[in-house]
Order: sequence, then C-alpha cells, then structure tokens
Amino acid sequence: MNVALVVTVLLAFLLDYLLGETKRFHPLVGFGNWAIWLEKAFNDKNEIPQMNKSLGILAWLFAVVPITVLFFFMQEWLVNTLGDGHWLVIIFAAFILYLAMGWKSLLEHAMNIATPLKNNDLIKARLAVSMIVSRDTQNLNENGIATAATESVLENGADAIFSALFWFLLLGVPGVVMYRLSNTLDAMWGYKNERFLHFGWCAARVDDVLNFIPARLTALSYALVGNTRMAIHCWRQQGLNWKSPNAGPVMAAGAGALNVSLGGAAQYHSQMQHRPNLGPHDVKALQANGESIVKACKLVNKAILLWVVALVFILMIMNVLEAMVL
Repeated sequence: MNVALVVTVLLAFLLDYLLGETKRFHPLVGFGNWAIWLEKAFNDKNEIPQMNKSLGILAWLFAVVPITVLFFFMQEWLVNTLGDGHWLVIIFAAFILYLAMGWKSLLEHAMNIATPLKNNDLIKARLAVSMIVSRDTQNLNENGIATAATESVLENGADAIFSALFWFLLLGVPGVVMYRLSNTLDAMWGYKNERFLHFGWCAARVDDVLNFIPARLTALSYALVGNTRMAIHCWRQQGLNWKSPNAGPVMAAGAGALNVSLGGAAQYHSQMQHRPNLGPHDVKALQANGESIVKACKLVNKAILLWVVALVFILMIMNVLEAMVL
C-alpha cells in the first residue's frame, strides 16, 4: 500500500483541524489580488461579447497555468531529489492540500449559525449566515436561516473538501492547485451579470467540468453514510432540476440523506427566485432548523471518513493486484 499517500491525506486533515483557515497571509489572498488585476486588464465589459469571452479564456490561462506549472516542477524536483516517500515531500504535499481545503472553517461557520439559532437569537444567526451565503438574509426566519446554512454546508462540503481531495489524489499537488485556483476564479468571475457574463464564461465552465465527477462522488458519499434509499431517490428525481449541474446532485442527495426539506423560494439581491424543492416530499420530512445544520456537519465528517477508508481499501487492492502480476 502507498503509505505515503495515506499519511499525506491524514496529515492535511490534521493540519486543518489544528490550524483551521489561516487568518493572515493566505496564498489565495495574493492570488485574488492577481485575479483582480487580470480582470481589470482584460475585461472590456462586454463591448464585443465573443472577443470578451476570448479575453476571459486568456485571463484564466494567465491566472492558473503559470502557478500550476510552478507547483508541478516543485513537486517533481522534490520527488527526484529526495524520493517519493520522503518526509519532506509528504509535509510539502500535505501543507498544499491543507491550504486548498476548508474543512474546519466550514464547520466553524456552520456552528456559528447553529448555536445562536438554537438559542433563538435570530439576529446573530442572520449575521452569521450572511457570511457564507449570497442570498438576502435580513428577513429570514428560523427555517430560512437553517435552510440556507444546511444547503451551504452540503454544497461547500463538495467544493471545499471532496473536490480538492479528488484532484489531489488524481494529479497530486499540481492537480489540487489547479482545482483551487479555478474554483476561486469561478467565485470571482463566474457571475451571470453584465460585467462577467462573457468574460467569466471560461471560469464558470472550467469549474463545472472540474467539479463534475467529485460532485457526484460527494452525492454518493452522502447517500452511503446517511439515509441511502431516500438520498438516491432525491438525487435521481431532483438533482437535475437545480440551476447548477453539480450543486443539484450534492444538495438533493444531502437533503435525502438527512431527511430534511431544503430548496424552495429564496431572495437574491432583492429578487425572489423560485428554486426547486429538495428532499423528501412526504409528511415525514423534517423542516430545517438548528439541528439540521449540526447533522449536515456530521454527514460531511462521516463522508470524509468514508473517503479515507475507501482510499486505504483501493490502495490495498492495487497492491494485491500488483503482487499477483509480479
């Protein structure tokens, strides 16, 4: 079994658990400033849509490719110099994976909402949920706050944890760097408004492609560690109805796994959007509340454990097959 890979993943989660999100000097802050400069330099504000789309592609390449290539050569140099399983190589890879994930910060944000909600402090809960969602929160009731927070935990579990882990396992350090930078650009440029409709097209589409497989693996993971039958049913019946091709399966499966009702109408930028309902439609379905947020966090943690166990099992099988061939 490739012990170094397992140790790297476990060390990354340990670093995340102990350190959480870095409060100062996070590399993504610097990358964000670079992305802001590129957008100002390349975005012509849709004067010529097709030209602006091409400029968006060029800006994406300038933003992502040089840094990804740099980390590719850094990893290759370390491996060639020290060896694949050297402790410095493991620490380097684990640290990069840790920076690309947001496990502890996701759970902390969620509990910052759940705790005041359980104490009937709606003002504090609204303020906390406004930190992680883009919808209007000033008039949300208990169910609205809990729905927004539960959806965010389920969706960001895929984006901030499982997609990053997937690309690290597939392509190593350059893979997770490419994913995190691409995901950050989607968050900055992937809006369907006048400013970014054409310029941000590339960032949005690349993020959709990179998240396609991880999102479905996340949905399957939620199903396996929760109410499996209901999660699969909601995924199949509701996942494709969502505006996002990747968030839909994840949140539908998560709602079914938790047996909670999510989705429905929500207000964004003073405009009401009528989103599909997610989760069971019968009377047994629970309305989202503070406890739903806590259960969503536990679901994410169980899914992480499932991925680690699956990784160990897959590596063991690969070693057995390799031994049989030799």
